[in-house]
Amino acid sequence: MSGTLGRWEGDTVLQGHKQSGLVTQVERRSGCLLAGRLSEFTAKQTARTVIRRLQPVRGAAQTLTLDNGSEFSEHENMAQTLNLFAYFCDPYCSGQRGTNENTNGLLRQYCPKGTNFAKRSQTHINRVAEQLNNRPRKRLGYRTTAEVFWGEYSGAL
Repeated sequence: MSGTLGRWEGDTVLQGHKQSGLVTQVERRSGCLLAGRLSEFTAKQTARTVIRRLQPVRGAAQTLTLDNGSEFSEHENMAQTLNLFAYFCDPYCSGQRGTNENTNGLLRQYCPKGTNFAKRSQTHINRVAEQLNNRPRKRLGYRTTAEVFWGEYSGAL
């Protein structure tokens, strides 16, 4: 494990053609997942949800690397509000956000394709994220993402 805490990757997980979805952020070093339900699929709603999820840990948020989707067009607002740098991966290079893509795949074990996120509460999504964050990972020496993240995060703003 190398690197410092605070480098996040972001993406959306959708049901159907933008009918309902989640926005996910994953911290690269620890693999810690934050997920927020999108009540509507707009750039403003996506930005509000990302800010709401990252605000409590903004001291552990230095960068946010995003997908190229139009849902992230409010990236400047997110960056300014959270005091971080926002980046975009190259088009069709989702591997540049590999930790996030892998975690979204794990999320699909709990919410398979076709899941209507409009019928899932934020509380349910939080429980799923908590289960994933408390799952031991080989790459972390069988520690959980929560143990690594909260063990290194000082809470400093």
